[in-house]
Amino acid sequence: MEYMSASMIDWNVAVQTGTRLVRPGPQVGQAEAREVVAELRELSRVAHGHVGEFTGMRAEAAPAPATIVDRPGWIRANVDGFRVVLEPLMEQMAERRGTGLLGSGSAGVVVQAVGSRVTGMQVGAILAYMASRVLGQYELFLPPDPSGRAPTGRLTLVAPNIVQVEQELGVDARDFRLWVCLHEETHRAQFTGVSWLREYVQDQMTKFLLASDLDPGALLDRLRDAVDAIADAVRGGDSSLIDAIQSPEQREILDRLTAVMTLVEGHGDYVMDAVGPEVVPSVQQIRAKFQRRREGGTRMDKTIRRLLGIDLKMRQYAEGSRFVHRVVAEVGMDGFNRVWESAETLPTHEEIKEPALWMDRVLGPRAIEATTPDAQTPEADGA
Repeated sequence: MEYMSASMIDWNVAVQTGTRLVRPGPQVGQAEAREVVAELRELSRVAHGHVGEFTGMRAEAAPAPATIVDRPGWIRANVDGFRVVLEPLMEQMAERRGTGLLGSGSAGVVVQAVGSRVTGMQVGAILAYMASRVLGQYELFLPPDPSGRAPTGRLTLVAPNIVQVEQELGVDARDFRLWVCLHEETHRAQFTGVSWLREYVQDQMTKFLLASDLDPGALLDRLRDAVDAIADAVRGGDSSLIDAIQSPEQREILDRLTAVMTLVEGHGDYVMDAVGPEVVPSVQQIRAKFQRRREGGTRMDKTIRRLLGIDLKMRQYAEGSRFVHRVVAEVGMDGFNRVWESAETLPTHEEIKEPALWMDRVLGPRAIEATTPDAQTPEADGA
């Protein structure tokens, strides 16, 4: 399996490329860096309590504090996660490919070796770009722990990026750090409190990857679409490489993946704002400034964001947050939490756009009509 996986992506090259290309973070002294790390760990614990109380989700009782990394550390962690997800699939994909486009024999081996390094460099370059922008994440896929004691996921915060953004925005540092922790701790609550969610996401990702159309003619069509997408993005259009390289079957799977990720991202955004000013006093100021930053950037930066699908992720935050806000306002937090019962109660892409469709399907008209204003949750600031 190791040979097969290495033939498609050279992970060492990905790490080397990413860590070489990533921009350095803000310069801080050793003492200040230690203080930032200690406060982020402590605030992740504080946020865990607020998230559990506000959402009513039964997550880990006493989770490990957040893992604090720098930009190269984030790159290495994500490569480890990619390997956990992709390596079990590589052999299957290589077997299905057989003696197709890359061929067999010594010539094929050389082509695969060169291709794996090129792909590794491409992955590394994308990770270098992302590593200076990501504030934190809940890592779903970690290398297995031989002792069996380690949790299946890990909450990670990228300290230099958090410090850089709080400095650029000119906001209260502690408030901003807690605000970020609230979002990421919500993801931890989702994936540890909902027993089937992690497996569902992994299953959809596996199906998406295995649905790749490996026919040489179809591959050439996908490449042409990718070239067109790049040209459109440079002109300011909405095309992305993610859309361009999909097969029809993958588009159907991606709709399901997009729906669930829109839900979890929107839920995180909703909670980070709705927990309340008593927890993050300057939350309205932070949200307003942060939103302007999300929407800004140079023309080149916007082009890259479109190509990599990052703008789509920004829309997911907004759409998902609106869905959560609407449902909680109408049926309360307990009613909203019905989304976590099973894969069948997850909203579809269309239901996220029109929450009434989800409420009618899952809760029924009577449940909505029976909800009183006293059971509703106040609106989220800036959601």
